[in-house]
Amino acid sequence: MNKKNNSTKIINFGCRLNSYEAQIMLDKARQAGLKNTLLINSCAVTNEAVRQTRQAIRRAKRDNPQQRIIVSGCAAQIEAQNFANMEEVDLVIGNNDKLKLDSYQNLNFGLDVSEKIKVNNIMSVRETANHLINGMDGRARAFVQVQNGCDHRCTFCIIPFGRGPSRSTPMGHVIEQIKRLVDNGYNEIVLTGVDISSYGADLPGKINLGKLVQKILNNVPDLRRLRISSIDSIALDEALFDVFASEKRLMAHLHLSLQSGDNLILKRMKRRHSYEDIILLCENLRKVRKEIIFGADIIVGFPTENEQMFENSVKIVREANISFLHIFPYSRKKGTPAAKIPDQVPKKITKIRAEKLRSLAKEQFRKLCKTKIGNIEQVLVERAGMGRSEQFIPTYFTGAKQGEIVRVKIRDHNNDGLIGDLMEI
Repeated sequence: MNKKNNSTKIINFGCRLNSYEAQIMLDKARQAGLKNTLLINSCAVTNEAVRQTRQAIRRAKRDNPQQRIIVSGCAAQIEAQNFANMEEVDLVIGNNDKLKLDSYQNLNFGLDVSEKIKVNNIMSVRETANHLINGMDGRARAFVQVQNGCDHRCTFCIIPFGRGPSRSTPMGHVIEQIKRLVDNGYNEIVLTGVDISSYGADLPGKINLGKLVQKILNNVPDLRRLRISSIDSIALDEALFDVFASEKRLMAHLHLSLQSGDNLILKRMKRRHSYEDIILLCENLRKVRKEIIFGADIIVGFPTENEQMFENSVKIVREANISFLHIFPYSRKKGTPAAKIPDQVPKKITKIRAEKLRSLAKEQFRKLCKTKIGNIEQVLVERAGMGRSEQFIPTYFTGAKQGEIVRVKIRDHNNDGLIGDLMEI
């Protein structure tokens, strides 16, 4: 998404944390008075994400040869030299420095390749950068960073080398940020990070994500809706179960970092959960919050995955009744242990499996939508004619303004979501 103001623009790729940080980057660049400059906040989760970043850089320079291009984000942190070697790029800034005002001040463009890089050792970072934003340009909901980095080493993942060690944002700062956003009219907040399940491990006292959620809801009574972004299921704590059971302002939707339904593949991925753990988790959460629905990330074509292993991923989607799927064909990332496994799955087979899983995803989503016909849903308006229900289902109707929460009577559905009529506000 492009954001414009006084010729300072940003193109953001990747996760919700990147979206939050993109707003900070844009604010800092504007404060520094940058003109005719494009910021690119990159993602490194797949090779395709890196390719898209390079493509965006080249396209942007063709469209406006005079503008300066500054690249940051995970791909820039990990592949700084490769981006610096691009003639279209004027500066490469690391993930830690991209949030600092002085990174955008007194810039001397026209540097040679060796001087283009402002990337420090991300593994030495031990604290989150505490910034307060007033809002997120063009968005109906706001993301709030509660954690950054990751201490785990899943064999397929390069992100810890782009984000550094796990570190938590102090509770008081999180609450202060949410209060500011609510005061500025935001009705829904999404807690985000790289591994938010690990929240609090590096803070004094016995703090965890569930206790943070409880504190937020207790201390910000005017907050109408709170969401949790993707979570590592094995680390779901007792306090979070309790708040799901007791607090309707915590939305009944949870996205699981699942990755596979096969126990041997999960072991080779160095994941910490099993097939059985996921089934039990979903069952237990449904016991305390019967309307909760689940999304999940699944990687297809991980090295050594055979047909039976893949079918176990299909099976877990059905058995756990997962309604939203993010499907990733395995991306062989240089520098990860999985890239060295000799038994790589042919791309043709990976593509076929991904298509099969996408077909199942559509089936699961349609099944969910069908259960909503006749219901009255509380919908956050994202843009004219479209919003999201409490369970994050896209809902289409006419009327109401961005950011409002309205009641919509559901009368039908299609492949994209629910179709309804706005009820009197």
